[in-house]
Amino acid sequence: MAVYTQVSAEALARFLAGYDHGELISAKGIAEGVENSNYLVDTTTGRFILTLYEKRVDLADLPFFFAMTDALADAGNPVPRALPDRAGQVIQTLEGRPACLIEFLSGVSVSHPTAEQAHAAGAALGALHRSLAGFAPTRANSMGVAVWPKLFADCSDQLDSIQPGLRARVGSALDAIVATWPTDLPIGAIHADLFPDNVLMLGDRVTGLIDFYFACTDIIAYDVAITHSAWSFDAKGVALDPAIGQALLAGYRTQASLSDAEVAALPLLAKGACIRFLLTRAWDWINTPADALVTRKDPLAYLRRLDWYDANPTAFA
Repeated sequence: MAVYTQVSAEALARFLAGYDHGELISAKGIAEGVENSNYLVDTTTGRFILTLYEKRVDLADLPFFFAMTDALADAGNPVPRALPDRAGQVIQTLEGRPACLIEFLSGVSVSHPTAEQAHAAGAALGALHRSLAGFAPTRANSMGVAVWPKLFADCSDQLDSIQPGLRARVGSALDAIVATWPTDLPIGAIHADLFPDNVLMLGDRVTGLIDFYFACTDIIAYDVAITHSAWSFDAKGVALDPAIGQALLAGYRTQASLSDAEVAALPLLAKGACIRFLLTRAWDWINTPADALVTRKDPLAYLRRLDWYDANPTAFA
């Protein structure tokens, strides 16, 4: 979440007038994240999230995202729904951007998860995959393995400005990962971005899974690897207690299974996750406007993760 597009109080009041959710009391921009503009909105009837979709999100993808969150919510997962206005429309226009009003879920994201919290997050991911087993809509992964070489090419000339030697290190790893990327593992609808800041918790209980704007159809075990790479390290990419990653996988297995082939592929899939997030973070680091209310995320945190997975090939055994 972030704020790229400023919304005036007057424009937001007019926007809310199309809903049955009360009158505007206050709105505050949310700086976390890097994708869309988000506001925490309080009205006379409750609290909501307002999201304005920026250039990286394709308007044509929004129906897929909302169908997925509706299916998950219908199955009992703690997922917020996008709310329709009085005319039944979910997608609006505000300040020249596609916009939606979304349910607010209580809870906080954790920055230093315990094993118990990681177990709960893993179980929530497993329940998500299980709930989507019959989900029919599909969407290609816009940040999948096929995109990484072009993303690398777009960033490569400036990677060494982030850290000397980064271009050669990432290029070598990328070539090796792309050459051996699996093509025969089960695929399905995945979240593809289940970082701790996209999981809301109260104590050891998951109360919300949010930010589905990278959701897509891809290797299901890749979602597990992404989540492992997000939860098993601190914000700087330093490995936490191995019990955190082990608890995440154990929690996942309480709700969904992994075949021997999927488990064997997890080290490679985790390295792929490192390349994906390193490259997108590097692109954002290089290209984020200076006046954007947004917290840039360190691409080197995923280089450190990549180094760790290289040094610990039995992490998923």
